[in-house]
Amino acid sequence: MRGTNTYLGSIGTTIFSVMSALANEHRSINLGQGFPDTEGPADVIQAAADALKDSRNQYPPMPGVPELRQAVAASNRRFYGLDVDWAKEVTVTSGATEAIIASLMAVVDPGDEVVLIEPLYDTYVPAVRLLGAIPRIVCLTPPLWDLPRAELAAAFGPKTKAILFNSPMNPTGKVFTADELGFIAGLVERHDTYAICDEVYEHLIFDGLPHIPLMALPGMRQRTMRIGSAGKTFSLTGWKVGYVTAAAALTPLIQKAHQNLTFTTAPNLQRAVAMGLAKDDAYFASLSDGLQARRNQLADGLASIGFGVLPAQGTYFITTDFTPLGFKGDDVAFCRHITQHAGVTAIPVSAFYDGPDAPRHYARFAFCKREEILAEAIARLKRHFGT
Repeated sequence: MRGTNTYLGSIGTTIFSVMSALANEHRSINLGQGFPDTEGPADVIQAAADALKDSRNQYPPMPGVPELRQAVAASNRRFYGLDVDWAKEVTVTSGATEAIIASLMAVVDPGDEVVLIEPLYDTYVPAVRLLGAIPRIVCLTPPLWDLPRAELAAAFGPKTKAILFNSPMNPTGKVFTADELGFIAGLVERHDTYAICDEVYEHLIFDGLPHIPLMALPGMRQRTMRIGSAGKTFSLTGWKVGYVTAAAALTPLIQKAHQNLTFTTAPNLQRAVAMGLAKDDAYFASLSDGLQARRNQLADGLASIGFGVLPAQGTYFITTDFTPLGFKGDDVAFCRHITQHAGVTAIPVSAFYDGPDAPRHYARFAFCKREEILAEAIARLKRHFGT
């Protein structure tokens, strides 16, 4: 029989599936996968249920229902002062991962280079390579994850077509500063490239920090594809509703990619998300405030056990250094150990690196869980490590 796709054949099972299966086997509290253990807003869920019965369940418009595209444009204006034409500059996708791939497809040809910032969401590198493009990876260094400007500048060259990055950033919890974003914008403009901005955690930022879309910076409006996620904004990760805001010249290409990937997204979910994006400021404030409290709970608990806890400015995640605990193995061994022997599951941070230089003494914990679940996880780790 003839061979299959070489690259896909070389990729192993994702660490998230491996660790979740191990968590189930050992009845471990799973703080590995990043999804809330509570439902999202009741009114948004009810809107989706009601929309199932309104006799509009056939194919919706390929770019997305007008209600949601209008709501995305209004949200851009409301939160960031961006003036967006909903009919020409917004595309609804089946989740943000599809949005990332469609945005790459819109601008990347085989042999082009795409700059990536590591550690990174584990879809980025496969998506770039499956399109025949070449990833150029720049590493951030813990614990502060500052942008290495010389290395980033060196990663751009004549073959660079785009930079793809995530802010707020999974797994680090880093929120890129205005100064760092300005530096990235300068490189994008100087090298005449595009920026694909994964901003799915845009409303999950803590300590009063602002979210600044790269699209809002001078010169970036026509070069940027800005990606959002209803799953993250409304704690409904299974709905898989994403959206891309891009210039009118780029949007038709994104939509052609979307047409050939999933074509469309469940219409009742789209209409419910449109209602959700119009919720008042109190909802968005409570979302970040509630998660900030859970972040503090888990950070304080892990620090009391002896973990080195790195700053987490946004997202669902805390990165920890387990070196102070005296564990002798690497991060994969550590995460397996605490799953099997402490009953708590985390993700090894080396899973978010493509190259061989990944640090091997960090573990990522998700705090988007109920208070009592986090308390029990902390108690189990305390018992195991004798603190």
